[in-house]
Amino acid sequence: MSKRNTTRLLVPLVAILLGFALGALVLIVTGRNPGAMFLAMFQGATGVNLKAGSFNPRYIGEFIIQSMPIMLSGLSVAFAFRTGLFNIGAEGQLIAGSVAATAVALWVEAPPVIHVLLVLLAAAVVGGLWGAIPGFLKARFNIHEVVITIMMNYLALFLNNWMVLYVFGSKDRIKTALFPATALLKDDALSALTNGSRLNWGFVPVLLSVLLFWFVIEKTTFGYSLRAVGFNKDGARYAGMRVERNMVLSMAIAGGFAGLAGAVLTTGTFNYGRFLPGAEGYGMDGIAVALVGGNGAFGVFFSALLFGMLKAAQPLMQSQGVPKEIASIIQASIVLFIAMSLGIETLISKLRKQKIEALGEEAGV
Repeated sequence: MSKRNTTRLLVPLVAILLGFALGALVLIVTGRNPGAMFLAMFQGATGVNLKAGSFNPRYIGEFIIQSMPIMLSGLSVAFAFRTGLFNIGAEGQLIAGSVAATAVALWVEAPPVIHVLLVLLAAAVVGGLWGAIPGFLKARFNIHEVVITIMMNYLALFLNNWMVLYVFGSKDRIKTALFPATALLKDDALSALTNGSRLNWGFVPVLLSVLLFWFVIEKTTFGYSLRAVGFNKDGARYAGMRVERNMVLSMAIAGGFAGLAGAVLTTGTFNYGRFLPGAEGYGMDGIAVALVGGNGAFGVFFSALLFGMLKAAQPLMQSQGVPKEIASIIQASIVLFIAMSLGIETLISKLRKQKIEALGEEAGV
């Protein structure tokens, strides 16, 4: 592995360690035991309670379902970043996908496997269309995608709530009717395997999405042309690439990942469409995950697991007397340290130089 690649790997690892160290420091300053925080995180990720010497697979199931929508949102943001665009609209694209999944679940009748596939396809397509709108406006009128995607987040939120209340029909003004079993990603066998957790088959399209992201971006000429537009639009245009088309397609694919997250949430974690009083934060989590993961498929995969673990461990932290907000502090700190990557790279370079000099002195002796 080259020195540059080693540094690229070390920077997020150092940022993560510094984030956890800062979280522990906050607990120490406030008179709490940071050990309880780390024990809660370990239990949330593995199901093992080191204090009691017990194992509960339910925590693993909940850890996985917390990670899945964050992973897809991270892929959405990272895909746009890799092509030179800023997708701040993963939240809205996720909600749009959720609306589509709800419509197909309630209004379409189909056999079990076919119904689920239609739900996932509809969510990805609608999420993609929702993402293509800011891509088109950017390509055609040079309207900045950050402004459009932020505005469209609110549009998706209010559209979802209107649909739940007045189109799908909600008796309690909170949720729709329950979906038929044919439309669900849930499986009693998976739930039983993890002691009653909400684990569902959503992890299959999530893992396939990670592989699809990697293959398209890293192994295809289409992905190369998308990345070329991100590196240098004028150069890509000079080389004969269709820059405007690639912008639209990039945002559409990014929106498709986020839309799929909406289906995984709606028909996997839940089994009904939901009235949302506000954004749930998946879009912001996706930005953080993309940054920590270096906008790479497998980097996003592992950083999403990290953030999912922090979310899953929050109830356990509270039970140990640790404020659940410490997880948010750690997440924010990690992102902050990633933003300070130049300083971390300088620190790593200095440490590497000192080590080389020390080895040289030893060899001279």
